[in-house]
Amino acid sequence: MIYVVNRGDTLSQIAAEHGVSEARIRSDNGLRPDQGLVPGQALEILIPQATYTVQPGDNLYSISGQTGVSILDLVRYNPVLAQGAPLYPGEVLTLSLVGEGERLGPFTINGYAYPHIQQGVLRQAMPFLTQLSIFSYGFREDGSLVVPDDSRLLAEAELFGASPVLVLTSIDESGHFSAQRAARLFRDQALQDQVLDNLMAVMEEKGYRGLDSDFEYIAESDADAYFAFLGNARDRLHARGWFLHVDLAPKTYAQQPGLLYAAHNYPVIGSIADSVLVMTYEWGYAYGPPMAVAPLPQVEAVLRYAVSEIPPRKIQMGIPNYGYDWILPYEKERRATTVGNQEAVLLASQVGAEIQFDETAQSPTFQYARDGQLHQVWFEDVRSIQAKLRLAGGMDLSGAAYWNLLRPFSQNWALLSESIQIRRSLEGLLNL
Repeated sequence: MIYVVNRGDTLSQIAAEHGVSEARIRSDNGLRPDQGLVPGQALEILIPQATYTVQPGDNLYSISGQTGVSILDLVRYNPVLAQGAPLYPGEVLTLSLVGEGERLGPFTINGYAYPHIQQGVLRQAMPFLTQLSIFSYGFREDGSLVVPDDSRLLAEAELFGASPVLVLTSIDESGHFSAQRAARLFRDQALQDQVLDNLMAVMEEKGYRGLDSDFEYIAESDADAYFAFLGNARDRLHARGWFLHVDLAPKTYAQQPGLLYAAHNYPVIGSIADSVLVMTYEWGYAYGPPMAVAPLPQVEAVLRYAVSEIPPRKIQMGIPNYGYDWILPYEKERRATTVGNQEAVLLASQVGAEIQFDETAQSPTFQYARDGQLHQVWFEDVRSIQAKLRLAGGMDLSGAAYWNLLRPFSQNWALLSESIQIRRSLEGLLNL
């Protein structure tokens, strides 16, 4: 359940009222031991319905056998287990939660991760992922691949039973999407075949299950060549039993102008791809005016267009795992600072701010002053995520994809453990 903090509330009072420990509320919401509560702050409170007391000699396998609760659910309900914490006699484990009977889904939950993600943050997310999308592979002009150090992420995907997805981009040495590099790949058949040959070999060797095509800022003149590339990739993937996933810019109508949108033809790409991510975020962005990153009305408008062109069960809704901190008054030349969602709540506590929830955007925000400057922060919390997931469920979408997993967001995963039925392919957790 979600509880919104009132002025004067204490954590001990909230814990007592709901029959849970203060430590569990802190853990499920990513609160530091010395972090105070903020008026307007949303807390996800998981209330155990059934529990099990660990006996000498127990392990996850034996507890699962005795209780009928899958190992994966044991880890979801007791997140310290995902971090490798040992069991000890007398420890009380949660087996089920109050209020979990009416779950949304089943949903595919996809998360994007860079190889340098902190292990503890990655482990928060892994029990909830259907797919782990590893960002990213690139390619050179001779057809060779730019290969990230993906060994740890692939091992985590195998351990937790998530399908690893290789993300291919046209990011160049400067770290930006290169329309020129993408155009050469699409137009040069020999280069394209070499890149795809190399990708298939890597996917076979490393155990990838799918390819994510993340090409942004494609010239409209290259659109047809891009579609042909996607078809070529799909045919090669299907021959090996793998899938093609494509990332799409957030459009609200077919002829939406702009380099970001022109070549992202929803009906054409939707007919080629097995699944798509609609990037429903970045309305609030680093150089834009202060506003929610993913305001619900704008998200819904994009998805309404998407489902008119693409089967809903192919669509993953993009969810931003970040917010921004703007200096006021807004100046477009001045970049906003990216903040994590937990980091934003901690900041509000440190500066004595009160969090407001914008009912239209369905997003939290607050203001504060520092060094004589006024700041505005927009971010995501458990309420905004719940609103997005309910929208996805109401539109019968395949699920959601988090961009990205680098920043901790404990209450998001707590929400999923209570309210989402997650589509999974296998379990591989016995070595935790």
